[in-house]
Amino acid sequence: MKVQCILCDRPSELEDDSTLAKKLRNRPIHTYLCQSCYDRIKVKTEARLASGSFQLFSYNTQDDDF
Repeated sequence: MKVQCILCDRPSELEDDSTLAKKLRNRPIHTYLCQSCYDRIKVKTEARLASGSFQLFSYNTQDDDF
């Protein structure tokens, strides 16, 4: 299966029987990242987490008495 990275537009070849190829075929919302782009994002995200200024926001829902 031919795929293309969404960040660097580098074409790649996946085996047709792989789970990633099946996921991309069955659910078109999923996108493909090549390994170099994936590693680059992973390193930068880990650096932000280590800096302490990165926060994950959770929305608190308040129950009304009505």
